[in-house]
Amino acid sequence: MDVWQAIRTRRSIGKVKPDPVERHLIEQLLDAAVRAPDHFGSEPWRFFVITGEGRRVLGNVLAEIVLEKAGDLAEEEKERLRRQQEARALRAPVVIAVAAVLSEEPPIKRKEELAATHAAVQNMLLAAHGLGLGTIWRTGEPLYHPRMLEAFGLRPPAEMVALVYVGYPDMPPPSFKRISYAEKTVWLS
Repeated sequence: MDVWQAIRTRRSIGKVKPDPVERHLIEQLLDAAVRAPDHFGSEPWRFFVITGEGRRVLGNVLAEIVLEKAGDLAEEEKERLRRQQEARALRAPVVIAVAAVLSEEPPIKRKEELAATHAAVQNMLLAAHGLGLGTIWRTGEPLYHPRMLEAFGLRPPAEMVALVYVGYPDMPPPSFKRISYAEKTVWLS
């Protein structure tokens, strides 16, 4: 698949088959990620490939964060929330958690490092599409909780930026229409 086709046709795939994804394909995604533009050359990205029972660890962390925020609840409601979060971690055979290990230096450098890490995630998504894999980039409040950093052995100023769910698509790609770049662009001459 050429790059233009990949850019135009890539979509978030929220439903994937439980079939394992071959390691060499995941390694290709990671190789694509580390080729992202990186203004300062600090290579701030870190990747955590989560498969098998490791996904339950992620589910437990998600559940702890959600339950902490929920406050006092009946035991049945706590159990329902716990099962819901654990199921989220199991919805794909592979989850790649992506973090940016940021410099202690000036804020502008940290912003650049976050941008580089986001570009690395986009490279992964495009590479996955080219390999016939489905992905979805998830974030949300639990991802930014300090407990999530701890789960991956990180501490500030590191930041989590993505949970990328990866698998073989089990749904057709959704269709959507983007507003033309022409409506979002100002040309200054």
